[in-house]
Amino acid sequence: MATQALEKTGRLVYSHSIGLSTMEGRGFYYPVDTLCASDGRLYTISRSLEGDTRGVRVTIYDIDSEYYGTFASFGEQAGQFIWPVSIAQSGAGLIYISDEDKNVVTAFDASGTVIHHWGETGCAPGQLDGPAGLAFDEDDRLYVADQHNHRIQMFSAEGEYLGGFGSHGNGEGQLSLPWGLTIAPDGNLYVADWQNDRVQKLTPDGEFIAQFGESGRGDGQLFRPSAVAVDDGGCVYVADWGNERVVVFDADGGLVQNIRGEATDSKWAEAFLSINLEEAAARSRANMEPEIDYFIDDPHEESSHIEKYFWAPTSVKLDGEGRLYVTESNRHRVQIYRRNGGRKA
Repeated sequence: MATQALEKTGRLVYSHSIGLSTMEGRGFYYPVDTLCASDGRLYTISRSLEGDTRGVRVTIYDIDSEYYGTFASFGEQAGQFIWPVSIAQSGAGLIYISDEDKNVVTAFDASGTVIHHWGETGCAPGQLDGPAGLAFDEDDRLYVADQHNHRIQMFSAEGEYLGGFGSHGNGEGQLSLPWGLTIAPDGNLYVADWQNDRVQKLTPDGEFIAQFGESGRGDGQLFRPSAVAVDDGGCVYVADWGNERVVVFDADGGLVQNIRGEATDSKWAEAFLSINLEEAAARSRANMEPEIDYFIDDPHEESSHIEKYFWAPTSVKLDGEGRLYVTESNRHRVQIYRRNGGRKA
């Protein structure tokens, strides 16, 4: 399908949202990433606020908002987190989470039991400084965005160092604070090159193939991209964090779609409001899309006032049916989009 046709039809349409701001239990508190697991369940990391440790956990649920519990907490022990970032699943079904403060990667089984735990702070091969995005290839090699070392490193599922590539800069194949990454269906690596305002497509060994986006706020431009996902047709989905949107490119880098957010109340929020009637009444009277004279031309200002819009979209993930999950930190929710003509949840 040509880019022009995709622009007219819209590749993605809004499905529903899941989320509720809570310090514990069912809900999220400043979530940063979501895993679409092989068992059909969803795992979302909440990292809380710096200095507030109460909300750190992984929440387990499904696309129909069924809640299955949580695991993990704040702390220095194995299986605890200070500043968790990314979540991925190995071919063996283990769940891996990076912590950019502790400079470790921890592997859990589906119930939250620690299986592997490794990491050493530094800049030597195999050491980490701010590990962020995680992704497994078909050989179960784990790719890690080694953020402050401006490189990508590879490890076995057990934590053995296998190699790495990248250096600090803005040239082809160079990186500046790489954040999210993914292995595409064709086996190539896509990296959200955060400070360079672009996504790079690289071979599994780090050779440059292509670039998506450039610095700016206009169509096809990016500002501090935080995550990337790629579908079977080569379309690239970018969490354009600094522009408070998701940008979709075709395989050749043409713009397909900009998405600002269409959130509605989640089932969890509806249940909360059904009990808290005074809050529900106040909400029913509120203007959720106020017309405001903004002091600065910044999408952050608009997103902070318009509830349906993305506010700090940190992560984009695709499931097996092509549905897109957008984790937005500042509104404690995941917005879900489906392909035009795709099955509704």
